[in-house]
Amino acid sequence: MKQTPAALLTILAALCVAPAQAQSTMAPVGRLFFAPEMRVQLERQRQLNLQESRSLEAGTIRLDGIVVRSSGKSTVWVNNQDTRATGVVTSTSRKHPGQATLITGNEAPADLKVGVTLDRATRETSGGLAGGEIRVRPGK
Repeated sequence: MKQTPAALLTILAALCVAPAQAQSTMAPVGRLFFAPEMRVQLERQRQLNLQESRSLEAGTIRLDGIVVRSSGKSTVWVNNQDTRATGVVTSTSRKHPGQATLITGNEAPADLKVGVTLDRATRETSGGLAGGEIRVRPGK
């Protein structure tokens, strides 16, 4: 089936108009980036490596998990957050892989096992493995 030049122009025009009509009926996307002042502030923080001061507001601290990499660096989760987001200082030990020492502000350090919750006011602990244990098998 052979198309005439006029028919081809009609098809081409229809193809060009369709995207324009579709764009006019779409909802606006909104702001994709921060306001210029906020971008300047974020760039300044990035250049100076500044971080906002963070603190743990909860009345309890629960040690949710610990991952220690072969390089020795560790990631610790407290109250369902990475400790970098809570401001809690942690110390882990290869001798006790399921345990960490947590320091929050001016409070005394607390040695907690994974799953244990510490009441910050009374210093009482609860939860944990309820008599169970965590076994770690070193890789081969």
